[in-house]
Amino acid sequence: MNLSEEAGAGDLWFYLLAALCGIGTGWADVAIDDLLFTALLVLAACMLLGLLRPRWPWRWVVMVGACVPLTELAAYAILAVKPTRAQVYGSVLAFLPGIAGAYGGSTMRTLIENLRQGK
Repeated sequence: MNLSEEAGAGDLWFYLLAALCGIGTGWADVAIDDLLFTALLVLAACMLLGLLRPRWPWRWVVMVGACVPLTELAAYAILAVKPTRAQVYGSVLAFLPGIAGAYGGSTMRTLIENLRQGK
């Protein structure tokens, strides 16, 4: 097994964490229906994932951000919860704070590593 296969297997747990964060955020969006709280949860999750795995931070935005509208869709199908039009658009717009969080976390990790090395 080479290094790239080991790195891919190690990232599986982080992808699962991203999916769980996205599903949890989607559930909070359905239950609370507060766009700012949803944006804060997406921002925090993406920032954490960007800190933990700073390479390719866009993948955390996609994973967390895609799970929010999918969770709303599941709530609509299973629980017969009728989201408003604003709630649907807001769940799609949750990608925007996710971008800031993932790239901010990645940048923060890079800065911390540079400070540790004395650069």
